[in-house]
Parts: sequence; structure tokens; C-alpha cells
Amino acid sequence: MADKTPLFDAHVAAGGKMVDFAGWMMPVNYGSQIEEHTAVRTDAGMFDVSHMTIVDIDGPDAEDFLRKVIANDVTALAEYQALYGAALNAHGGILDDLIVYRLPKGFRVVVNASTREKMLDWFDAQSMTNMRIEHKPQVMLAVQGPEAINKLLAAIDLPELSIKPFFAAAHGDWLIGRTGYTGEDGVEVMLPVEQGLALWQSLLAVGVKPAGLGARDTLRLEAGLNLYGQDMSEATSPYVSNIGWTVAWEPADRGFIGRHALQDVRLAPTHKLTGIILEDKGVLRHDQSVATDAGPGVVTSGTYSPTMQCSIGLARVPAQAGDDCSVDIRGSQKKARLVKPPFVRKGKILAN
Repeated sequence: MADKTPLFDAHVAAGGKMVDFAGWMMPVNYGSQIEEHTAVRTDAGMFDVSHMTIVDIDGPDAEDFLRKVIANDVTALAEYQALYGAALNAHGGILDDLIVYRLPKGFRVVVNASTREKMLDWFDAQSMTNMRIEHKPQVMLAVQGPEAINKLLAAIDLPELSIKPFFAAAHGDWLIGRTGYTGEDGVEVMLPVEQGLALWQSLLAVGVKPAGLGARDTLRLEAGLNLYGQDMSEATSPYVSNIGWTVAWEPADRGFIGRHALQDVRLAPTHKLTGIILEDKGVLRHDQSVATDAGPGVVTSGTYSPTMQCSIGLARVPAQAGDDCSVDIRGSQKKARLVKPPFVRKGKILAN
């Protein structure tokens, strides 16, 4: 049976259509995915992301541990600064993508719901002597959109919130990070389970619209952001997943797991993950075949973009592929074009 977040009853009360996602009963929408998407692009929406896995790591060996298990380097993080990166296997494949926050005492790592058990087991297997790993169940709400911070301040009666992008701030026993998965400004709030419902209700009261998995997917695709398990996996390296920029090669003596396997791949990757726009009628979907002038590729994620009013996606294609291509949709070749993501950021269309 699928797990439920602490806000399950609140989703049902708000009209959420609940579906099983990565072993969790989550709202796919609350009636209109398009309205939820538009609210985030133009005002403010909120997503329950309490199914994500929050792991606190502290102790004298915590930093060395993270420098080993993550391809990006946490060394230079200031207090409350966040970092995006990937944990790799020995072959350079992506075990998971994650966010790391440096806290006053240790670090907080947020990993995906679908990789929870794998990553907790893997962290334990790689752990060092003088450190502690604690899985910390909390409510996590992503409040996203151009008015997200203003409405959060109104909801919690706070005069201001001075946080730079990819930094966090403590508010009592809450951690508020200026991060997200939508291509809009906003925050992700982590707080004790018993306080989660009150925050949800306060955000509702100031006009923040609940948004489900459907809008979360169209927003992240417009923003050109990967979904683990579709756009990247243990079979793909960062360099064929458009996150090669997260691999920190300096200092040269930092032996992060997967480093040796990536040495050759980074210089001449055979494939690239890029954006794709469908120019004919139809909708791009995961696993559709792509024909390019350099050989075959595949759509890894696809959807209809409410902002651009056409079908967009991400595709893994040969590294030398030109822009013009076609996609096999139900046995028919449909004209498409490769573009550099993102498609939309902060409400503005960047790809055309």
C-alpha cells in the first residue's frame, strides 16, 4: 500500500485527485492542471513535496563523506548555502540528483522520493567513523511563483525574508530554502510534521493555489529541469544528462565516487540531453524515437507546454546532431526541432 504524506487529508479536502507516485499517494491535480500551472507562472502555487527524503548528516567526518559521495564539492559552501549535485556509482552513472545545504552543525541533503531506500542504504554503506546520518521525516512545502515569497510572509506574519537564491534561512525549527523545481522564484519550506497542516491552511488563506504533480511536471519541463528515472539514471552519466556542470574536478586529489569512470566521458560525450520542440501536431511523450542527421535518439520527457502552447520535451540524441529532427508518434514522423533548454524562466519564453 502506498504511503501518505501528513497532508493527505488536506489534499482530499481541497479536491485533489490522488494517484500513486513513487509509492506515495499524491495529488496529480485539484481540478485543473492548466490553472495550477498558470498560478505558479503568474502568482503563487504550492506543492506538497513531503515525499522527498530529508537526511541530516553531521560529525567531524560529514564534510569528507559528502566530498566522496557527491560529484559536486561542498567544501566552499557558506553557512546556509545550497548546492545541486549528483551522487554517482563507480561507473559514473547517476544514483540520484540532490540538494545539499550547509547548516551551522553539519549538512542537510534532500534526495528524491523514488530513490529513498537506495540512497539511505548507499549512504550507510559509504559512511565514515565519526559521523551521523539521520533520516528526518518532515513536512516540505514548495511555494513557487513571482508572488510566492510575499504570500509566504503574509501567511506566517513575517516582515521580511532576506534569502539569496540557493541559500536558506532558519525560522525557529523551520528551514526555508530559496530553491525550487519550477523555473520561478520561490521557496521550499521544511518544518516539523505537527506544524505542516497549519502552514498549508495559512497559505490557502492568503490565496496560494494548491498544485499537483501534473503542473509540477509541465513547469519543470518548461524550465528544462531533469526528472530522475526518466531523463537520467544509473545508466547515464552527468555528461549525457545536461548536468556535467555539477561535476567539480578541482581539487585534483578529491576522489569522489565515479571520478575515474568520467575522465574520458567528459572530454568526448557520445550523446547530449537537449530540448526538443514539436512543430507538427501531436504531443511528445517519454520513449518516443527521434531521428536526427547524426543518428537515432529518444525523447526522455515530453508534455504540452501551457506557456508556449505547443509540445516540448527533453531528448537524448547523438552529440553532433543538428537542430532539425523528426519524432515517431504512433508510426508517423512528425517534424521537430532541437533547442537548448530552458524553454521558460520566470514567465518568459526563452526558446522559439
